[in-house]
Amino acid sequence: MHQIKTTTTKAYLIGILCFLSIGLQDTFAQPTNFNTSRNWALNKKEFYFGLGPTQFLGDLGGQNRIGKDYSLRDIDFPSTSFGGQIGFRYRFHRFWATTTNLNIGNFKGSDVLTSEPARHNRNLTFKSLIVELSQRIDFIIYSNEQVGRRYSVPGLRGFHNHNEQVYIFGGVGVFYYNPKGLYNGGWVPLRPLGTEGQGFADGAKKYSPISLSIPVGIGFKIGISRTWRIGMEVSYHKTFTDYIDDVSGSYYSAGKIGAKNGPVAAYMSNPSPTSNYPAGSQRGDKTDKDAFFFVNVNFTKSLSYGNSVGKKSTHWGSVKAKF
Repeated sequence: MHQIKTTTTKAYLIGILCFLSIGLQDTFAQPTNFNTSRNWALNKKEFYFGLGPTQFLGDLGGQNRIGKDYSLRDIDFPSTSFGGQIGFRYRFHRFWATTTNLNIGNFKGSDVLTSEPARHNRNLTFKSLIVELSQRIDFIIYSNEQVGRRYSVPGLRGFHNHNEQVYIFGGVGVFYYNPKGLYNGGWVPLRPLGTEGQGFADGAKKYSPISLSIPVGIGFKIGISRTWRIGMEVSYHKTFTDYIDDVSGSYYSAGKIGAKNGPVAAYMSNPSPTSNYPAGSQRGDKTDKDAFFFVNVNFTKSLSYGNSVGKKSTHWGSVKAKF
């Protein structure tokens, strides 16, 4: 009888130890948020910033040909400049987010850089700072968001952090631009000069330094820690103006422009060394609006991960651990 009681007691103790072992394993080794499909909620709110090259697509710059289509085929690498972005993203669904984004960049283009005879002889050059504020919708086409175990166990595999994401986006923006031209080694604002006859009854209509844009693009992010990601965004911005480079329509009489706005305005309206472009001849292509590119390497910080995880705590005796 004593032997049976001893055996029963041992079995009971073994059962309790197994139960405690399983409980401790679940407490101290379970994945944060249990790696469910709602892991995206750990990154609902994100702040990001980035830097990278810019590219202008318009009447100035582009490939060595006439009849440019202002697309990727028209990229002019010598005219590449530099810019950056900063923004806030709110993710309201596993596959959807809305982003408020500020882009700031320099853009430039020059006929001097092309070997196409007619454009090279036109001899127009510009640069402009663009500041764009946009609101867009992001559609997440791929994501792998998993959080590894809280404690590293030697020899245990398959529980590493994963924070990868690929997305596309589109939206609407408003931007400011201020084209400047090269004159005697310095840069002068072109808009006040009326280089295509702006301000004359039979000249071009004055254009605003503010316009609308439609940004679209693609991006990806890769986690480098539980709260930081590094990634890249490529965005194409189609605009509703053709004057980012101050070139759109036809030449106007340089004499009339000079008489009203001064000799600098007369020169900037037609800086061709041969001056063989009479009033009324084509200066730009007003059938296509301008566009520009941003390519940014971004760093993203989750603003909601700490709050979500910090609410979870584990008690064991007098010890309180937060994760």
